[in-house]
Amino acid sequence: MSERPARFAPRAVFPNRAALRGAALTLAVLSLALPARAEPTVTILDLPFRARSLRGSGSEVAVAVATSGLLPLARPRGANPAQGEDDAPIVVVWGDGGGAALSLVDGQVATTLLGAEAVEGLAAAETPRGALPGSRRAVSGPLSVHLAGPVPALAGGPEQVASLVVRERQPVAMGGDPKPVPVVTTTLPAAPDTAFALRRPRIARFAGKPVIVAVTVAPDGGSALALFGRSEAGADAKPEAAKPEAGNPAASWVRLARGPTQPTAPGGQPLKPAAIADFAGSGQPQIAAVAAPEAAGLLQLWTLEAGSLRLAHEAPGYTNVSPGEGEADLSTLVEPAGPGAPELALPVSDRSALAILSLKDGIRERVRAPLPGLAAFGLAGLGRGSAARLFVGLADGRIAVVTP
Repeated sequence: MSERPARFAPRAVFPNRAALRGAALTLAVLSLALPARAEPTVTILDLPFRARSLRGSGSEVAVAVATSGLLPLARPRGANPAQGEDDAPIVVVWGDGGGAALSLVDGQVATTLLGAEAVEGLAAAETPRGALPGSRRAVSGPLSVHLAGPVPALAGGPEQVASLVVRERQPVAMGGDPKPVPVVTTTLPAAPDTAFALRRPRIARFAGKPVIVAVTVAPDGGSALALFGRSEAGADAKPEAAKPEAGNPAASWVRLARGPTQPTAPGGQPLKPAAIADFAGSGQPQIAAVAAPEAAGLLQLWTLEAGSLRLAHEAPGYTNVSPGEGEADLSTLVEPAGPGAPELALPVSDRSALAILSLKDGIRERVRAPLPGLAAFGLAGLGRGSAARLFVGLADGRIAVVTP
């Protein structure tokens, strides 16, 4: 007699109607407490020209356009010209055959058309006399910084830069006849046996004092972040880094810190700063930068601690450079509507989508918006929180508007 293994069929359990009603009520309450997050929307801005340059709110070009008198005389599209548009933050785009100032009016993007020649004339001030051709200076109040002195690349390839030039407008006594504004100039070398990369310097404030963020390149081609500030800013300052002009007693800028050198692949690009902000909400600014931006794209978050730069977090898959577009800004901050830390927006490594990331506790991608083209010549934002609008210059000359 053969034996068969016993088979046990699972017993079906049917809840009663009261239990079903309770479950349905629980789901309804949860759905009210946890509203669905809206997906980002992407539209194309209606412009009568092909754009090739974009500058964000607060940039030298945007400030020049807003204060030049161009906006009241321009022809507005989609906005009431009596609403004081020149007092609002603007993004400026220009290119073949035209330019435009973009602003937010009642939550909608308003476009004021400008002449391309006028915008290009104002943009020429971004490269002061003596600066590296095609480079852009950084400006913050009376302080400006630019790259100067092209030199052959230490490891071959594109040229690099010998020095940073710091210019500071000095106070002028009130009253009497008009007087020229005195300017103190300081020239800063990168460090012995290094040069500066072709990366636009940035000005930030650490512990309430101005600091210049730049990128240096080592003889083997590796790159590193470098911070410069006044000599009294810390005991770890490197006094040999400053080269004051003769007879200039106020030249006290020195190198405060430099991060570790990171290798650059043959034919690759040096790391590029993306933004400087208090991403952690701790009251201390951090530096977001992208290493290997033309390849895997490693987003890094650096913190200044005890006079040294420490790598806090990193994540692959992002970039802030575009081939052939020079020093285009392909990253921007997304400020919160209320209290809180800002987020960072930048393209994914192949530039086919825009990512918005929280850097408060590590690096977390909050949302990703596919683009109708490759991000190329600029990224800037207007507004805060859910009311923000992000403007992306695409490789085909269109401007994409992303609502996160």
